[in-house]
Amino acid sequence: MTSVLIAEDEARIAAFVEKGLRANGFATTVAPDGRTALDLASTGEFDLVVLDIGLPVMDGFTVLRRLRQTKLPVPVVVLTARDDVSDTVAALEGGADDYVTKPFRFEELLARVRLRLRQDRAAEVTLLSAGDLQLDLLTRTAAVAGRSVTLSSREFALAEAFLRHPGQVLSREQLLSSVWGYDFDPGSNVVDVYVRYLRKKLGAERVETVRGMGYRLRTD
Repeated sequence: MTSVLIAEDEARIAAFVEKGLRANGFATTVAPDGRTALDLASTGEFDLVVLDIGLPVMDGFTVLRRLRQTKLPVPVVVLTARDDVSDTVAALEGGADDYVTKPFRFEELLARVRLRLRQDRAAEVTLLSAGDLQLDLLTRTAAVAGRSVTLSSREFALAEAFLRHPGQVLSREQLLSSVWGYDFDPGSNVVDVYVRYLRKKLGAERVETVRGMGYRLRTD
């Protein structure tokens, strides 16, 4: 099983990332500070590190620098603040393989993780399909029965979540977490609103309501 080290001191974000990665088949370990993260990552037992820049005890830049000094080839995906371009540049120049800016959707982080893990193994899937519905993850375009359909960024993200789990019932909480990220409001009806948007554009019967449970993408 692929093992990921999550170096994040904010418990809410760490739990959000850990829950999502485990649900997608990864083994996870959380390090709440930089010193612990460096010690764990240096063991060579992890396939990838998700590294927050603002760690206590030892910041993420120091962890990254010392990790690279050991010549350990573990991929590192850095978490940075959205409004701090200098941090992003410094992280990449310091040896990070990729970055995700906060706040982020889990699917965005998952795509980065999968990409870095698969670079030397197999090509990342870029086309998702179920029946006559297709999503191109590279061009961010959608098509139904060969007809192009324009989706907003949120609509596309919601459709992607469904297409990654065709025929599976996804709860509102799962969809909120996947599409709207860790800052979602559990009491919001935004999922229901966007499901209605998708039905109008992709077909009224395509997304099925499973009463008391959530929604499911029909594959027939």
